[in-house]
Amino acid sequence: MKFFYNMERKFKKFAISNLMYYIIGMYGVGLLMELMAPGFYWQYLSLDASKILSGQVWRVVTFMIYPPGSTNIFFSLISMYLYYMLGQNLERIWGAFRFNVYFFMGVIGHVAAALVVYIFMGKTVYLTTEFLNYSLFFAFAATFPDLEFLLFFVIPMKAKWLAIFNGLYFLYGFITGNMATRVTIFMSLFNFILFFILTRNTSRFNPKEIKRKHNFQKQMKIMPQGGTHHKCAVCERTEKDSPNLEFRYCSKCEGSFEYCSEHLYTHKHVTSDHPTIDNTTH
Repeated sequence: MKFFYNMERKFKKFAISNLMYYIIGMYGVGLLMELMAPGFYWQYLSLDASKILSGQVWRVVTFMIYPPGSTNIFFSLISMYLYYMLGQNLERIWGAFRFNVYFFMGVIGHVAAALVVYIFMGKTVYLTTEFLNYSLFFAFAATFPDLEFLLFFVIPMKAKWLAIFNGLYFLYGFITGNMATRVTIFMSLFNFILFFILTRNTSRFNPKEIKRKHNFQKQMKIMPQGGTHHKCAVCERTEKDSPNLEFRYCSKCEGSFEYCSEHLYTHKHVTSDHPTIDNTTH
């Protein structure tokens, strides 16, 4: 987690805000292309490892324009709206940097799967965005497990159960499929596994935790001119003492305690059993 936190601090300025705007735009182009020029995508833009190794490197990007929901306009538009909402909510909870990393890790996993299967097994797998979109749903279900979807537009079902059902489906395919299928499933969904290993402290992305922090901030008095917005509970430094300091709340402490980057991982958790703040490694 600390490694990922440091990476975010260095590279978050390069993150693409509202990434799903552009992704859905690409899906829209792909849908029009499939309707107006069937076969063009598969011949010139799909993720064909043999063609990529022959020099058609643009395919590592253009394969992403294939729309969800196949070429059925109704289901494709519904799917695009669904994945847009999933992605936007994940970006709102995680932040643009983390969402960018998660999404593009999935893209890299797709490209790697196609190349590995072709190079080492001599088989060509034409991966579209199916697994990529499923990885968005799995991440959403892990973040909002109790949010309900209307299955078949009628049956209410919580996100966690839909995710478990789809996970079992992929697990069955992994167990019963050949090696190429196993590699494809594993590497295509590896972003979901790896991302949540790198960000083990997922409670800070929990909507309930975010709401708690938001309510705490609303209850704070309006800061006077020249006041500070952040203050470390251990060293009492603020953003004015060092503009490069970053501050985070600790979800394991009881109450709303904010710490600078130097003490976020070294402070002693404030609980009912240990009500005092101390700077000790845990």
